[in-house]
Amino acid sequence: MSGAGQAASGGDAAAACRANASAAPSAAEMGVRPRDVDQLCVDTVRMLAVDMTNAANSGHPGMPMGMADAAFVLWTRHLRYDAADPAWRDRDRFVLSGGHGSALIYAMLHLSGYDLPMAELRRFRQFGSRTPGHPERGVTAGVEVTTGPLGQGIANAVGIAVAERMTAARFNGDGHTVSSHRVFCFCGDGDLMEGISAEAASMAGHWGLGNLKVVYDANRISIDGSTDLSFTEDVTRRFEGHGWRVLSCDGHDRADIARALDAAVAETSRPVMVVCRTIIGKGSPNRQNTEKAHGAPLGADETKLTKDGYGWPTEKPFTVPAEVYERFAARAAENAVVRAAWDAGIERFRAAKPDVADIWERGWSQAVPSADVLLERMTRGFAPVAKATRQHSQDALQRAAAEVPTLVGGSADLTHSNLTWIAGSPAIGPTKGGPAETSQFAGRNFYFGVREHAMGAVMNGIAAHGFFAPYGATFLAFLDYMRAPVRLASLSHHGSIFVYSHDSIGLGEDGPTHQPVEHLWTARMIPGVVVHRPADALETFAAWADAAARRDRPTVIVTTRQKLPELARPAGFKPADVLRGGYIVHEPEGGPQAVVIATGSEVGAAVDAAKALGAQGLRCRVVSMPSVELFDRQDAAWKDSVLPKGVRRVAVEAGRPDGWGRFVGLDGLAIGISSFGASAPADQLFDHFGLTAPKIAAAIGRWWRG
Repeated sequence: MSGAGQAASGGDAAAACRANASAAPSAAEMGVRPRDVDQLCVDTVRMLAVDMTNAANSGHPGMPMGMADAAFVLWTRHLRYDAADPAWRDRDRFVLSGGHGSALIYAMLHLSGYDLPMAELRRFRQFGSRTPGHPERGVTAGVEVTTGPLGQGIANAVGIAVAERMTAARFNGDGHTVSSHRVFCFCGDGDLMEGISAEAASMAGHWGLGNLKVVYDANRISIDGSTDLSFTEDVTRRFEGHGWRVLSCDGHDRADIARALDAAVAETSRPVMVVCRTIIGKGSPNRQNTEKAHGAPLGADETKLTKDGYGWPTEKPFTVPAEVYERFAARAAENAVVRAAWDAGIERFRAAKPDVADIWERGWSQAVPSADVLLERMTRGFAPVAKATRQHSQDALQRAAAEVPTLVGGSADLTHSNLTWIAGSPAIGPTKGGPAETSQFAGRNFYFGVREHAMGAVMNGIAAHGFFAPYGATFLAFLDYMRAPVRLASLSHHGSIFVYSHDSIGLGEDGPTHQPVEHLWTARMIPGVVVHRPADALETFAAWADAAARRDRPTVIVTTRQKLPELARPAGFKPADVLRGGYIVHEPEGGPQAVVIATGSEVGAAVDAAKALGAQGLRCRVVSMPSVELFDRQDAAWKDSVLPKGVRRVAVEAGRPDGWGRFVGLDGLAIGISSFGASAPADQLFDHFGLTAPKIAAAIGRWWRG
C-alpha cells in the first residue's frame, strides 16, 4: 500500500537524516569557514555537485552551483515529500527539466533522506549507478520523470499538474481533501528555447493550472556562450501572453527567493513562472558566468580555487557537515506532520465514502483486467461491419473507456479525423465564457490543439502522475513531431497510448507530406514500444484491449482512413489469438507452399491474392501480423505453427519493406513502398504502388517462379 495512506513515515526520513548526522563531522571539524546553517546547506549542495562531476570527469556543475539557493529554499520551505515513501500519493512533485543539472537533484535527495547513499553520489554517471547522467524515473528514488532532451520536463510537469487537478475534481469535496499536491519545476534557457516549452506553457495557461510553479534559471548562458547569441526574447511577456503569472527574484538572495516562492504558492488560479536570475557556476573564479561552467567538471586546479573561495576543505570531497543533515532532518519532521494529517484525512474519507474510496484505490493501483479479459468484455454483443479501422477504433475506445475509468485523452486538433472522443464526458479546460478558476477537470477528453510534440510529453506527465491512463492522437505522419515523447515513454515505462490514424498512402489526395512510409518501422524500432496495425474490427478491439491493459510500456495504434473488409477466419480460430501478434487468417487446402505475412489494410488484399494464386496452383497461407512485438514474445511452438520452418515467405505492407527481412529471409519477398507517396485518390495509389490483390498476386507469382 505504498503511498496509499499507511502510517506516516516522515519520522523515519528524519531519523535517516539524523543517522547520517551522527556519523558526519561538524563543520568545524571539517575545517569549513564559519557561516550560518542555511548558507552551509547551500554551499554543501554546490560542493557535492563539484565533487560528483570531478569524480566522473564528466557532467555539468554550473547549473547546480547556480541554483543551489533556490533548491534549498524550495525543499526546506515549500516542497512536501516523504523520503521514506517516495510514492506517497499527495507528495508535491519536483521536476528537473534541465536534466543535465542532475547533480543538483541527487544532492537534494541524498540530504533529504531518500534512499540515495553517498556511495551512489560517488558513482555519479557510472555504469549501474543510481545517479545517471540525466535523471531517470525508476532508477533513482524521488525522481519523478526521465529528463534529458530539453523541454520535455516542463511539458511533463504540465501533464502531472493537470492530472492532479483531474484527481482533485473527482475525489475532493464534502470536507475531504484527497488531492492537493503542487508541481514544482526547474527549467533553464535551453528548455525555453525548445518549441515544446511554448506548446506546453500555452496548454497550462489555457487550462488555468494554478498548481504548477516553474522556476526559471535565468543564467543567460548556453553551451555556445551568452544566450544573447541566439535567445533575446522577452520571456516575461511571452509567459504572460500564455496566461501565466510571472514573478522574479535574485537567485542568490534567499529572502528574495522565499518572497517569490511564497507568492507563487499563494497563486491558485493560473500557473506561475518565477524568473530566477542566477550566476552559472557561482563561486568558480575563472568559470562562473561563462559557458565553461556548463558542460565540463571544474578539474583539480579550479576546484581548489573555488573551494578556497568558499572556505571549504579540498582534501575531503563528498563530506557533508553534520549540521546540514540536521537541518534536513528538521524539514523531514515538518513534512511528517503534513503526512500524518493527510493519512488521517484519508482514513476519514474511506470511512465516509467507501465506494468512492474504492474507485480511488483501484485507480492508483492501476487495477485493470488482462488484455484477453478486456477483449472478451469489449466485444460482447458487438456486430462488426466493414469500415475504416479509425471508425472501429472509435467503437473500441468507447468500450475500453467503460471498462477502464482512468482512461483519458484526446487529439491534436484532429478529433473528428482520429475519432478519439469518449462519448458522454466533457473536455478538460475552461468552462465556455468563464475564467480559468472555473475550469472543469472532471472530464475525460482533451483538446490538445495543434501541439503534437507537447501532447506526447503531457501524456507522459499524466502517466507519471500515476492515476490516469492517457492516450493522444494525430496522423501517423506527425509521429515525426513527437518521436521524442514516444521514446521517453518507453524509457520511463509509461503506459501512454499513442493513436495514429491515416496510416498510409490510403489517405489519398493530401499527398506525400501526409502519407507515412517509414513511420511504422520508426515506431517499431524504439525499444519496448508495442505497435498495432489492425486489419479489421476484431484486431482494432484487440489493439485497444492490449493497450488499456498494459501500464508498464507505451502502445502505438495505427488506423486507416479508408474502409477495409471484415476478415473471415479459419475454423479453430479464437479471438484471443489476435493478442499473440500474428496468427493464420487464411489457410489453403493441402497446406501452404508459401506464407504471406501482411498487416492492416494489406491483409484483405493478401487474402484475395492468395485465393487467386491458389487457382493457379500455388498454395499460400496468409498470416495477419498486427503486432510484430507481441508475436516476438510468443513461444517457439506458436511461432513455428504460424510461420513453419522451410516454407518460403512474403511480407506485404504499405510502407518501407526493409524491416521485414528478418521474417522472410534472404530468399523471401517484401512488397512495400520505398519512395514517397503522391497526391491522388487512394485506389489509384494502391494500384500504382502494386498493393492491390492482382498486383500482389502477380509479384508473388514472379518471385515463386524465380
